[in-house]
Amino acid sequence: MLDYIGPVFRPPSEWKSLILQVTNGCSWNQCAFCDMYTQPQKRFRAFKADKIEADLQQVAASGRPVSRVFLADGDAMTLPFARLEAICELIHHYLPGVQRISSYCLPRNLSNKTPEQLQRLRELGLSLLYVGCESGDDEVLRRIGKGETYASSLAALEKMHSAGIKSSVMILSGLGGEALSRQHALASAALMNAAQPHYLSTLVVSLPLGKQRLDACYEGDFRLPSTRGLLDELALMLEQLELRQTIFRSDHASNYLALKGILGRDKARLLDELRQARDGLLPLRQEWQRGL
Repeated sequence: MLDYIGPVFRPPSEWKSLILQVTNGCSWNQCAFCDMYTQPQKRFRAFKADKIEADLQQVAASGRPVSRVFLADGDAMTLPFARLEAICELIHHYLPGVQRISSYCLPRNLSNKTPEQLQRLRELGLSLLYVGCESGDDEVLRRIGKGETYASSLAALEKMHSAGIKSSVMILSGLGGEALSRQHALASAALMNAAQPHYLSTLVVSLPLGKQRLDACYEGDFRLPSTRGLLDELALMLEQLELRQTIFRSDHASNYLALKGILGRDKARLLDELRQARDGLLPLRQEWQRGL
């Protein structure tokens, strides 16, 4: 078993992947909604090459087949290109059966990487990046301390697409609170329409340690929309989406209603399911059924 510094987070779709911890924590770690990397043991640092190589040697020696690798923790793509290239080369040396390498990615992570460097990483198997855009609205992004804008998120998504790297974008329902719910939905749809991500998922803001940090961002009183308000917000975003071929998922445990489809093919069906849920014709998850 590999020696992780916990807790370790990964996208739900990476449940079959080898989780290779190449960094610990998040180099930004200033988002007011995020409690994932606030523990003292999750202070950001990059692991040395010999530690990463030792982990790969251990996995190879186990004889277990590995076809997918997820580079943890929350900010592996902050590493310089040369380090990422070396890691990908080590993966293929010790685990030649690997077909896909993926990672979380902050938009800023790509600002210091050239298109040619991203193409090289794609050649080495880095084919999917999970991008937490959270919102397309600049006011919401400013309030939560994301350190990104509509423009910086779009630039990063376009850059990875031009290199042949697929994007899986996350939007956080409710992040604008009651006050900014509408503009959060509209701007997020506009960003997705411009970027045309390969995958799009929505999660509901969850605050297990309390909402004090978000309160400070929202003039002392952050109010998450009601269940009906969250459904209305999601419906508004879906109504505005004009996506050509994006796999859409809103089935994370934080959501009150599980939705799956391809946009735009299934847009009408998804909106109809939302309407039925708002009218009480489809069951919603109870609070005890929801989680991170």
